Amino acid sequence: MTVRPLLLPPDDESLYLAAELLRRGGLVALPTETVYGLAADARSVAAVNRIFSAKGRPSDHPVIVHIADRSQLHEWAVEVPTWVDALVEQCWPGPLTVVLRRAPGVHDEVTGGLATVGLRVPAHAVIQQVLRHFGGGLAAPSANRFGRVSPTTAQHVMADLADHLERDRDAIIDGGPCAVGVESTIVDCTSDLPSILRPGVITAEHIEELIKRRVQRVITGPPRAPGMLSAHYAPSAQVEVVLVDDIARRLEVYRGSRVGVLCATELPLPPGVIRVDGPRIYNGDGLSPILYARLHDADRLGLDVLLVVAPDEVGVGVAVLDRLRRAATGSKSSG
Repeated sequence: MTVRPLLLPPDDESLYLAAELLRRGGLVALPTETVYGLAADARSVAAVNRIFSAKGRPSDHPVIVHIADRSQLHEWAVEVPTWVDALVEQCWPGPLTVVLRRAPGVHDEVTGGLATVGLRVPAHAVIQQVLRHFGGGLAAPSANRFGRVSPTTAQHVMADLADHLERDRDAIIDGGPCAVGVESTIVDCTSDLPSILRPGVITAEHIEELIKRRVQRVITGPPRAPGMLSAHYAPSAQVEVVLVDDIARRLEVYRGSRVGVLCATELPLPPGVIRVDGPRIYNGDGLSPILYARLHDADRLGLDVLLVVAPDEVGVGVAVLDRLRRAATGSKSSG
């Protein structure tokens, strides 16, 4: 008997199979425009629990429900303000998640026991087709072990999750590299003052322009959405966010360690220090698609330390710095 491979191409046969596996309670890693998600039927408690088991994810951490189009929004949420309808009309499909009061029948396993649910219509053609074949909502957090670097290629998923998936009931669809490369912006829409719970490529300034009301910038507190833990997105290598003028001093501190540098400028580096691909494409917009790939590279290269000179904290740079700071905290806490 031929064993079906875990990694499948994004052809019609594989996408129909993915929908069927999901209907049977399977897990399918799918590309979105942001990162690869590990999808399960959001209406099935058993299937959603399998996500938590595969990822090693805390059960009180909410997951985002992905839907095919905004007409399904009211199946999952109640008390939807008119400005939210206007916002998603302009931003969906796309890298924006809205947090709203959950509708009856949305399971605690999806919401982490909260009274709210996060919803998104992804823009990637592969997950869009699977959603339409499947016909319902898919819980789909990032397809990696919890707290680790998010995957932006199918190979990242294979490396992190292959041993935690079952070949007879699960699959990974290889849809190529993700174009955006950092997770969606999450906006809490449960009050008249919208709040950014997680920054992304859709900025607070852009949302304010669209809805004509003030948006509270990234807020802290108990996790109410994915990505809010202080330690997250961490490679095995220690990540340190530095100013360009501090690189020489930090290299002295780590003398004797295997050190890499990700920097926008062509700095002269001492022998043995590894430049982690960056100068040609490193800026606020250009770093987000390759950020997680570079963090994965840090481990592939066997680095002890990765020094990162981050972009200015404006525009997409807000999201990039958010991920780097959490990666730095996570790498220290796990080291």
